[in-house]
Amino acid sequence: MTTSKPSRLPLNPRFSSGPCSKRPGWSPDALKGALTGRSHRSKEGKARLGLAIEKTRALLGLPDGYHVGIMPGSDTGAFEAAMWSLLGSRGVDVLAWEAFGKIWVVDILRELKIENARALEADYGVLPDLSAVDFSRDVVFTWNGTTAGVRVPNGDWIPDDREGLTLVDATSAIFAQPIDWAKTDVVTYSWQKVLGGEGAHGVLILSPRAVARLESTVPRWPLPKLFRLTKKGKLDAAIFEGETINTPSMLCVEDYLDALSWAESVGGLAGLMARADANARVLFDWIERTPWVENLARDRATWSNTGVCLKVVDPAITALSDAEQAAFAKRIVSRLEAEGAALDFGSYRDAPAGLRVWTGATVETADVEALTPWLDWAFAEEKAAL
Repeated sequence: MTTSKPSRLPLNPRFSSGPCSKRPGWSPDALKGALTGRSHRSKEGKARLGLAIEKTRALLGLPDGYHVGIMPGSDTGAFEAAMWSLLGSRGVDVLAWEAFGKIWVVDILRELKIENARALEADYGVLPDLSAVDFSRDVVFTWNGTTAGVRVPNGDWIPDDREGLTLVDATSAIFAQPIDWAKTDVVTYSWQKVLGGEGAHGVLILSPRAVARLESTVPRWPLPKLFRLTKKGKLDAAIFEGETINTPSMLCVEDYLDALSWAESVGGLAGLMARADANARVLFDWIERTPWVENLARDRATWSNTGVCLKVVDPAITALSDAEQAAFAKRIVSRLEAEGAALDFGSYRDAPAGLRVWTGATVETADVEALTPWLDWAFAEEKAAL
């Protein structure tokens, strides 16, 4: 373990889990073509929005019949629009093992008050019992737990002949982990994660089964305009062709188009996943040889390759109170921010005390390699200061 101060800084110290690092080589020049000062409903505006939708469809390799729409409110807005519009006609199983899954639990149980709904929850670091899920019901879950670093290993636990719909918050998984489209009926994400776009906008992907539900079931609660996906009982197709529900930022759309073009240049979806895997592997190898740290995710098969969450396990630190352990982790973060070695890599506010390093596709592997000696150094310095 390195105890002397490293001499090499990461070229890009941005390891935030959202908004995430911009693509390598990004500059404001990427936005020169943005339709600023133009209506998003102009011919040119709709064309840019439509292009973003079509490039998304192509990059993800979506099956025929799947619809892609750009939504307000980031991933949260897209996912809540889906829940408010689709749930309620049958029972619901909602899975939660980290902060955002717990938000969906609150929405379903306390706000929508869906009858015959149950929460299948687990502590940070582990998944709920996937074998207990009842697919005669609608099923709501996050593919990758952004605040826990725990992901579902695959979609094999989801039957193709399920009766209910699967609603998947995939914001920190998509473009970095394989999504089995046969297993998903609703998928949402924000392009500010793995592609490093700007915030405020979400993407909603609907399967033909989800569309059939929209067109056959009327929710028993009022729907605000921002959540309305149908018009006169049919899917509002315009939303999925570039006519957004409300005014989007054309700067953000142009930035997303730039990110999609960059993704194509690094090998498309396979290239993005390979970059995330390579970045995470650097941390995984470091964890294995470093005695003071462990992955918060207990089962190796569930280790996230995007938001890697770390816990300090050195006995001198675990002997401290919870508040003192949290303060210790925050001092590591502050020390490396002061050195310009790493920014915004503390654990999520509701998660166990520790560190969280983003290793998505826009991060360079060399920067993750440069980071690990700094983590060792900061730990040693803070431990010595106790």
